[in-house]
Amino acid sequence: MFQANIAIRRAQGSTLGARRVTGHTVWMTDTSPRPMSDRPAGPLDGVTVLELGTLIAGPHAARLLGDMGADVIKIEPPGKPDPIRTWGQAEVDGHRFYWTVHGRNKKAVTLDLRADRGRELFLDLVERADIIVENFRPGTLERLGIGPDVLSARNPGIVVVRVSGYGQTGPDSTRAGYASVAEAASGLRYLNGYPGQLPPRLALSLGDTLAGMFAAQGALAALYRRAVTGKGQVVDTSLIESCVAVQESAIADYDAGGVVRGPSGTRLDGIAPSNLYPTSAGTHVIIAANQDSVFARLCAAMGQPELATDDRFVDHAARGRNQDELDELIGEWSRQYTPEKLTEVLGAAGVVVGPVNSVAEVVADPHLQARGMIAEHYDERAHRTVLGPGVVPQFSDTPGGIRNAGPPAPGCDNEAVYGGLLGLPEDEIAALREAGVI
Repeated sequence: MFQANIAIRRAQGSTLGARRVTGHTVWMTDTSPRPMSDRPAGPLDGVTVLELGTLIAGPHAARLLGDMGADVIKIEPPGKPDPIRTWGQAEVDGHRFYWTVHGRNKKAVTLDLRADRGRELFLDLVERADIIVENFRPGTLERLGIGPDVLSARNPGIVVVRVSGYGQTGPDSTRAGYASVAEAASGLRYLNGYPGQLPPRLALSLGDTLAGMFAAQGALAALYRRAVTGKGQVVDTSLIESCVAVQESAIADYDAGGVVRGPSGTRLDGIAPSNLYPTSAGTHVIIAANQDSVFARLCAAMGQPELATDDRFVDHAARGRNQDELDELIGEWSRQYTPEKLTEVLGAAGVVVGPVNSVAEVVADPHLQARGMIAEHYDERAHRTVLGPGVVPQFSDTPGGIRNAGPPAPGCDNEAVYGGLLGLPEDEIAALREAGVI
């Protein structure tokens, strides 16, 4: 009964509201009430998130929360914007577009946390927030005088999500960390590529994305626990641990059987058939039929139903032992068909099959379009609409959405946040700007 545990925010947004639920005091941030007819922006509508830090992992976590309706306030130091604003492989009229998506559903303010008045303003924001997401090197918040103990004293319900390369504790905790190193040190990159070759990296910052996803997951779990106990807590997420966490049974297989899992090219060793198979057009499709029932349907579609009961392929273990031979048989059959016809035949038979699409083909995919996964962002910097990925997951009653692309300039929401949320007068905001505090 999570909904029953959430207290209604007060009209002025100046203090924390408290409510007794099943013997516990539940603290929730206040805000102005909306008419009941207003559609929520998402399941996290009414949750306020403060984002500290730059580049990818922490900001990605905050973006995910924003996609689900949270009000995300990104804080950048005056004169030192997040470098991600200038990232992206495409450049049009001097603009790049990583920020378009990465910064979506956020407000942008500037604030110098090294200044006494800057820290005071930050703590005023903390009083009105539910979650802080930061991805500084461990110890940075403490050196600034705004560590978790200070934040909790100011707001007992605050959830502090900390994202770093190696975590907040341990012998490597103070090391700087990037996704490329985390992917390698975690063993994840060792699994990629072909045996005997250098392990390639995916052309994305996968470690950052994984850490951001785990951080967002932790934030939501901590929010639920706060609804039960009334207390916030620290969520500690690292890049290297996030990369370790997705490696399925690799550690267990090594511990129990001494198996060091390595790269296996276009397939998974022992999982068959599941590979790239040739077509008459010189292209390949993915056919995944490693489950017994699906394999039987593949054999029937191939006109060779007897393969399903052949001792070489009769079950999962047998197919794994004879993977090379099975791939050769399927390849001989698949190369008779165009990719379109092959997909049609196997799809009709109930076999899992699909193309290897480029981004151009993804954008044109009618299914993804119908699902809202190719979504428009109006980029105020470029004065144009830019496509990007839609919101995942989808909710039946409180769907998230894209309310805005990445804010066009650092501090563009200073007046809205410092004036509207904190109630500072215009002359004080001007003085803070003149002093370099914002």
